[in-house]
Amino acid sequence: MNPDTPLTRETFRRLHPISAPATLSQLPDRVWTEGEWERIRHGYRAQDMDEKWNVFAEGDALFMHRSWTGRGVYEATFAEVPGGGRRIVAAVVEGDGTVYRRRSDAYDCLTLELVISAILLGEPAESLRAGLRELTAQATGVSDAPAGVVEHSVLGLRSGS
Repeated sequence: MNPDTPLTRETFRRLHPISAPATLSQLPDRVWTEGEWERIRHGYRAQDMDEKWNVFAEGDALFMHRSWTGRGVYEATFAEVPGGGRRIVAAVVEGDGTVYRRRSDAYDCLTLELVISAILLGEPAESLRAGLRELTAQATGVSDAPAGVVEHSVLGLRSGS
């Protein structure tokens, strides 16, 4: 496959759609530039077992699947904003607790944005990473978990990118 060709649903061997879509009540505030949107639309394919996400776009929708299982976790719909760029205007997360263990809408909103920022765009995303650690500590009651462990559990190998 040509590295400049955007990834599609057909790129991946097995994908399972979200079985019980739950609408996210919180969405990222970020507006992505048109250049960033083009990079987002290109998608991402996990290169080995330590990477956790496969991502592709169809039209204005972005689909995020776990790389090991092919299970859909997030779907986000983007729309153009006045003055340029795009923002997420709607998103769903897997609501079946046997497939994906949700923590909160705030956690899923942050994770959705973090996968886009850190995995797709390769940004350091330090404030998002700090938010992930804080929300994880609140949800688990474990405040001294190493940052790398928390980030790797959500982002995978590219967590240090």
